[in-house]
Amino acid sequence: MLVAAAVCPPTPLVVLGMPDLRSACLAAIAAAGEARPDALIVVGGAESTRTYDGAAAGSLRAWGVDRTAGRGEPVLPLSLTVGRLLLDGHAPDRLQSVAFDAPSEDCRKLGEELGAAAERVALVVMADGSACLSPGAPGPYDEAAGPFDARIAAALAAGDPAPLAEIDPAEADRLWVSGRAALQVLAGAAGASAYDGRLLMRGAPYGVGYFAALWA
Repeated sequence: MLVAAAVCPPTPLVVLGMPDLRSACLAAIAAAGEARPDALIVVGGAESTRTYDGAAAGSLRAWGVDRTAGRGEPVLPLSLTVGRLLLDGHAPDRLQSVAFDAPSEDCRKLGEELGAAAERVALVVMADGSACLSPGAPGPYDEAAGPFDARIAAALAAGDPAPLAEIDPAEADRLWVSGRAALQVLAGAAGASAYDGRLLMRGAPYGVGYFAALWA
């Protein structure tokens, strides 16, 4: 059963800079841990869906930074590497990637599986919003990006999984929302339950939507 979830952006910037956002993410993760989960699972988008051992390693060397988390040869995708680094040396019980283009139904089923992994489960969900929020953003500026991100922020603040489950994958893809699948995994894990949601921080540096949120 999902008892808590922290949502953080999967960008190296949250590890290397942006101290206010990093502090908000660390607060969300710490609060999720206070729910005394039997299993802590990190979820993030990647090119494919795959389960990794909690001790698996990830590195930011491909992004020009000599930062590594975990043991052995780095194998984790970026989202899980950032999540692993935010855990500051504390290995989760499981690291789970979900394909960026995974159908919503597959995300729901994966979320249900993760939510049933233990009697008390906490998720660290590495997911961001649109990358089309400004003319200088990585993606082409789109007026629909702001309202789209506002709906995500409202759902996170309300602790309501329904709007996340209803995200249209085609619209998310058009708006460069790489966190869509991970957010829908969270919705699947939550099911019909309601949570006490807190949006600890929201921003759009470089035209990309970032959230730090807690469900408990």
